[in-house]
Amino acid sequence: MKRYIAPVAIPLMLAVSLFSQGLFAETKIGFVDTAKLMEAAPQAKSAQSKIESEFSPREKELVGLQREIKEQEDKLSRDGTVMSESERTKLERDILAKRRDLKRAQEEFRDDLNIRRNEVLAKLQKEMYEAVVALAKDEKYDLIFSQGVVYSSDKVDITEDVLKKLTGR
Repeated sequence: MKRYIAPVAIPLMLAVSLFSQGLFAETKIGFVDTAKLMEAAPQAKSAQSKIESEFSPREKELVGLQREIKEQEDKLSRDGTVMSESERTKLERDILAKRRDLKRAQEEFRDDLNIRRNEVLAKLQKEMYEAVVALAKDEKYDLIFSQGVVYSSDKVDITEDVLKKLTGR
């Protein structure tokens, strides 16, 4: 049985090998490191600084409110024994109210920041996708890989080319 399989299997494997080599020899494949794009793209850096400047005033307000609460807590611990009962009660209620306000403001800040980051990230991902597709069409790539690649040689890594396209160079 073995002597009948070997003469058929070897040429069949050789034919499949030659066919696949011929088929893939004409296929142009590339790889894009999206993590590197997100770090190095000027649009990403610009978006990050824009978000920081947009949310910086609110962050400063939160820090100021924290400082104010801390000062009132220090005053209560320092002068609480010499204050009248009504003054101490009023100060304690004021501290509790400010803590609630701070907690609510912090949650709103986090929610707004996350929403804004997601909006900017979606826009940035769309720009990067469009740059990759444009480069693939310009350079006549048949297939571009992105995530899930364990290894790619410099020969197929087109990340720098996409970065150049994103920067307009």
